[in-house]
Amino acid sequence: MSNARDVIIIGAGHNALVTAFYLGRAGLHPLVLERQAVAGGSAVTEEFHPGFRSSTLAHAAAPLVARVVQDMGLAHGGLEMIRPDPVVFAPSADGRALVLYRDTERSGQSIAQFSRADAGKYAEFARVLVRLAGVLQPLMLKTPPALRALSPGDLWTLLGAGRALRGLGSRDMFRLLRWGPMAAADLVSEWFESEPLRAVVAARGIFGAALGPWSAGSGGLLLLRAAFDPEPASGVCFARGGLGKLASALAEAATQAGAEIRNNAEVAEINVRDGAAVGVNLASGEVIPARNVISGVDPQRTFLRLVNPTHLEPGFVGRVRNYRSNGVLAKVNLALAGLPSFSAVKNTRDGRAALAGRIHIGPEIDYLERAFDASKYGDFSADPYLEVVIPSLSDPELAPAGKHVMSIYVQFAPYKLRGLEWSRERETLGDTVVKTLARYAPDLPGLILHQQVITPLALEERLGLTGGHVFHGELALDQLFSLRPLLGWAAYRTPLAGLYLCGSGTHPGVGLSGASGANAAREFLKDWKKRDRR
Repeated sequence: MSNARDVIIIGAGHNALVTAFYLGRAGLHPLVLERQAVAGGSAVTEEFHPGFRSSTLAHAAAPLVARVVQDMGLAHGGLEMIRPDPVVFAPSADGRALVLYRDTERSGQSIAQFSRADAGKYAEFARVLVRLAGVLQPLMLKTPPALRALSPGDLWTLLGAGRALRGLGSRDMFRLLRWGPMAAADLVSEWFESEPLRAVVAARGIFGAALGPWSAGSGGLLLLRAAFDPEPASGVCFARGGLGKLASALAEAATQAGAEIRNNAEVAEINVRDGAAVGVNLASGEVIPARNVISGVDPQRTFLRLVNPTHLEPGFVGRVRNYRSNGVLAKVNLALAGLPSFSAVKNTRDGRAALAGRIHIGPEIDYLERAFDASKYGDFSADPYLEVVIPSLSDPELAPAGKHVMSIYVQFAPYKLRGLEWSRERETLGDTVVKTLARYAPDLPGLILHQQVITPLALEERLGLTGGHVFHGELALDQLFSLRPLLGWAAYRTPLAGLYLCGSGTHPGVGLSGASGANAAREFLKDWKKRDRR
């Protein structure tokens, strides 16, 4: 393989671009192959109606790992991040609205209209999350230990985690151990009595997952998200120009570090010889040899479609098939002739500014649970849980003057409908979303110029996400940390020599943090340096 590339990276999602940067900085020249016309994967900005641009799937950025931001020079590359305040507007059926801010004291004043007791507890809960995040975030940036056969490095990781846990003190340590397997509904009920606040906080434990607030382990997902963003309500963060600008900044940093990115280059197969990855075949017929391949796509697509399963041990293939990867999240983008008039806005101190952050539609824990119930039986609820943003309020260039873009996550929309086809139900889902929002903003239907509905099936077809799962696999206790994607294979390596994983199907696997990509690059470079010394 004298003319082989040192390393090929499949996909140009955010994690793959982070991996490409670190490999380039180490002196390698990775080739990144992306099936779409632009880099970014799920974080791209597209014109979905003349003059209207939206982040097609992901509409807000999770906090990128600080070290990644610093190393890639993102703060100095022209990328502008917008952090609206208020962060959450959660209207209730009675015309009131819970409005939460980055300042916990201001949030407490809003919470007090629902419960004075909760107003006092909110700041304490925020402080607890900050302390727990101090222990959890370092674990997100480490390679999970191989529980079947611990190496000295694994033991060191566990020892460090144990020290950090003891440093919390007995009360917070007990909280952390209890909350992980708990239902998010139980967790928030231990702190708060008002339904709007309970629902907003508990929603962090179910977003993008096939979990309801009463599902065991949803508390663990809430904590996982708090590791990167300890604000109880989760602050929203936009990239000016849409999330495609963030992807462009990541791609530029990777290219400057030495990576090459080829768009419109779909990988059809990973070539394997004698138990090792030796390159890829493109859908165009081009064959590109390589000494190593890193897959930024999901585990099931990697092992069941790109690799011929005959190269893998049957037991491993069976475990990959059982990896849960059916999504429950859909997306609706609306082009609007004007700003909708949410009835509850008049009861806030902020006016239209209250709508600049995240709009939460799901006023009670039981509302969220009922929406989840429908998905368990292959249907979507007539009252879906919605996460809505109007990014054009903060970034007017996304829409023509006086007009707006509304971006809506819809949960729960199952990948597989019972007895129905998404091709026939897509517009019904869109209409259901509009009807739901119209209860809070009655003039919305008359403002709609265009409606784009992206189902989980469309996410699979357009973005290559198996099962339409935006996180490359279910975020549940049995698919996290040392179990992500599989027990024994959580260190970004695979049973095939020279084949690695770097996407969201690896630890920690949640949000646009870049942690999976950075962790994978670290492990790859460890192996590369060992081979170099031989």
